[in-house]
Amino acid sequence: MRWLIDNFSTVLGYTQTHLYLALVPLAIGLLIAIPVGTAIRNVRWLRRITLTLASIAFTIPSLALFVTIPQIFGLKTLDPINVVIALSVYATALLVRAVPEALDSVPSSVVDASTAIGFTPLRRALTVELPLALPVLIANIRVVAVTNISMVSVGSLIGIGGLGVLFKQGYDRDYPDQILAGIIMIVALALVIDLILYLIGRLLTPWTRTSSKKSSAVLAAVAAEGEPV
Repeated sequence: MRWLIDNFSTVLGYTQTHLYLALVPLAIGLLIAIPVGTAIRNVRWLRRITLTLASIAFTIPSLALFVTIPQIFGLKTLDPINVVIALSVYATALLVRAVPEALDSVPSSVVDASTAIGFTPLRRALTVELPLALPVLIANIRVVAVTNISMVSVGSLIGIGGLGVLFKQGYDRDYPDQILAGIIMIVALALVIDLILYLIGRLLTPWTRTSSKKSSAVLAAVAAEGEPV
């Protein structure tokens, strides 16, 4: 713990790099998974194929992916973009499963009501289904964010920065305090990001804090007006 206090400025620099390597892939995964997951939701054969491919992608060992990406894309081995690409693959693989499941959680009565009043599939998805799917979707986003924060550490084995550097240096020097500092910072970072995402989810889904009677009224209003709450 003393080492962490004495070297906090150095650790803070590693933390900034760690955040970049963890959160950029999360954003990329969302940009890909939301339209893809929405598109495949009601097409059974396409959904099955997509989810199978996502499962296969997630089983690829992270270290193997970090090593092969430079060869595939012609990048330098120590380029941080290698970790960004690899974690984007994992984030997309997880989120492309989460989006259809989140949409499935929307009450069918609300979907039917919005269809009955003339909403096109695109408008219904954007103004009714996705907003109401947010509680489930954000829960999955929190899981992916914490997973990314953990997996970034593996990048230190190929020389990419981040808090994983503390593990490698501590192991090489046989210095447990440095390893402990890395563990503390990664756990703290994961908890802070998870809390921030939780609060964002609460802010974006106020209807989840109402009584069941009020929630029913909100759902009916969303279906009638086509506006996210």
